[in-house]
Amino acid sequence: MKLSRVLLPILLTSWLNAACASTATTATNTAGPKPATTAYEPVRGQAGKDVIWIPTPPGLIDKMLAAAKVTDQDRLFDLGAGDGIIAITAARQYGTQAVGIEFNPDMAQFARRKVAEAGVTDKVRIITGDIFQEDFSSATVVTLYLMPHLNLKLRPLLLKMKPGTRVVSHAFTMGDWEPDETMSYLHAQGYFWVVPAQIEGNWVMTGLDGGPMRMSMSQSFQNIGGILSRGSQNHAMLGARLRGDEVKFQFITQDRKVHAFTGRVEGRRITGTVVSDYMHTPVEITRP
Repeated sequence: MKLSRVLLPILLTSWLNAACASTATTATNTAGPKPATTAYEPVRGQAGKDVIWIPTPPGLIDKMLAAAKVTDQDRLFDLGAGDGIIAITAARQYGTQAVGIEFNPDMAQFARRKVAEAGVTDKVRIITGDIFQEDFSSATVVTLYLMPHLNLKLRPLLLKMKPGTRVVSHAFTMGDWEPDETMSYLHAQGYFWVVPAQIEGNWVMTGLDGGPMRMSMSQSFQNIGGILSRGSQNHAMLGARLRGDEVKFQFITQDRKVHAFTGRVEGRRITGTVVSDYMHTPVEITRP
């Protein structure tokens, strides 16, 4: 009888512990493994920081890259990269080194997955960042699909880039900076620009017979004009064109000869050739 009084509490405690363990095991088994985390997938029309996401049609991407004459020697930056398709296409089709800048971390990670799936991780890098904070000054080609007000905000930065840098935009323009070329695919529109050199102001041309000629050039983006002067004689620049760092214009002197100039801008100097009466004369145009 004394033994029973000692053993009874021990037996009851053992039974309760076993029951609790059994219940916990059953609950664990019933719950099963945790469900796998679903990979992020963007939704067409979803809101972003300053834009909504609408993918650029592959057909328009092809035309945009063709307009920019992209090669494997280029460095392309895609501003607001989204799913990374523009950078991926440039890398796959042209062997271009490309960097996509995307503000949304989830979208940026999604783009990195697409880069890996496309097998171009050696050529394409996706940055999570703000296009107004990241440095893309090393680009030879810039692509973008933003909004009109963002294009205008970016415009001063683009115009400071190296002359000859190519810029292509899906859907939206750059205000009064007229595109050098437009393209379309189905209902989608694209616009292409070449960053122009800054040549407005006074210059002096040397190398022609008769002595130096003063030049006063006006400029609105890639549209240029001006006057060449020697002594009391003034000659208007005719058919003047500026594409990147390449300058072309003509002028007619008092003897009614047409002189055609073609040259390239190199900072404060423009070197080129004047053709007149089948004669090619090397000239130099410099800031005074």
